[in-house]
Amino acid sequence: MPCLGMPCPTAFVWSGDYELYNFGPWHPYKPYLWRLAMEELTLVHTRHYIMFVKRKCEDGYGFLDYGDTPAAPGVYEGAVSRVGGTLTAARLVMEGRYIHAFNLGGGLHHARPSSASGFCVFNDIAVAVRYLQRWHGVKRVAVIDVDGHHADGTQDIFYSEREVLTISFHRYGIYPGTGWHDEVGVGDGEGYSVNVPLTPPLTEASYLYAFREIVPPLIRSYKPEIVFLQYGADSHRDDPLVGLPLSTHGYQEIASIVHGLAHEASGGKLVVTGGGGYNPDNVRRIWAIGFITVSGVAVSEEELRSLHDEAHDPGKVDKPVVELVEKIKRLVFPYHGIDV
Repeated sequence: MPCLGMPCPTAFVWSGDYELYNFGPWHPYKPYLWRLAMEELTLVHTRHYIMFVKRKCEDGYGFLDYGDTPAAPGVYEGAVSRVGGTLTAARLVMEGRYIHAFNLGGGLHHARPSSASGFCVFNDIAVAVRYLQRWHGVKRVAVIDVDGHHADGTQDIFYSEREVLTISFHRYGIYPGTGWHDEVGVGDGEGYSVNVPLTPPLTEASYLYAFREIVPPLIRSYKPEIVFLQYGADSHRDDPLVGLPLSTHGYQEIASIVHGLAHEASGGKLVVTGGGGYNPDNVRRIWAIGFITVSGVAVSEEELRSLHDEAHDPGKVDKPVVELVEKIKRLVFPYHGIDV
C-alpha cells in the first residue's frame, strides 16, 4: 500500500481570503464551499486581462464574462488567493515537504488566458503547472478532471503541447458545450488531450468503467512527474446543475485510483483541488471522503458511513459507454504506445 499503510504527509491549503470570491447571494457558486505576485499570474493570463479584472471588481458592477461571472468587490483578491493556494500546494509537493496537498478553493478550470468563464476568473491549475515548468523544470504533468463540466479552459491552454496530459470526464451537451471525444490536441499536443463526454441516462458503473479503462493505462504510460486531480463535486447524482451518476462511493473510488497511480507513476506527488458542486451537503461529504482517502487519515467505520450516501446501486455498464471507451482508445492510445 502507498505510504506503507501509514498516513501520507498531506497538506491542506486554505485562506480566509477565499471567501472574498463571492459573486453574491443569488449566485450558485458559494465561497463557503471551497497574495499572488503579478509574475505568477502572467505565466498564463495576459496583463491586460488581469488589470481588467482588478478594475472591474474595484468598480463592483457588471460581469467579467458574458453573464455568469459577476465583477463584485473582493472577487479579484479572492481569485488571486485561490491561485496562490494551488501554487502553494504544488510547491509543497514538488519540494518534497508533503507527498500530497489539497486546495479545495482551486479547480477553476474554465478560465482562459484573456477571459473569465463559467464562474472561473483565473485558472489556478494552469498557473501552477506553468510555475512548475518554469521554476522546477517539470517536463510531464497530468491533469485529471472529474468536474461535471468540461475542463475547456485548461484544455485550451495546453492543447498544442505534450508536456501536459489533460483528461476530462464530463457531461456533454451542457455548459460549455465542448469536450467531444475527438478533441485530442493539435501539433505536438495531438493525443495529449483526452475527453470522455458522457450523456444521461448513465449508471455509476458505466462512469467508473470508463475511468478504469482510460485513466490508469494513460498515466502508467505517460509517467507524469506530478498529478493534479480536479475533484469537482458536481458529477454527483444529486447535483442540481449537471445530471451525472456518481455517488460518494464513486468519488471515493476515483480518489483511490488516482492516489494509487500517483504513487505508482509520480512518487506520490499529487495535488487535489476542488471545483464545481452546487449541493452543499454533497460537496462537504465528497471533499471530506477525498481527503480521507488520499491522506490515509484514520476514521471509524461509523464516521465514514456517515459521509456516504445512504443508498448505493452502481447499476450495470451501459453498452454506449463501452463503445465510447473503445473510440477514445483508438483515437488516443496509439500516441502513447498503448495497444488497443
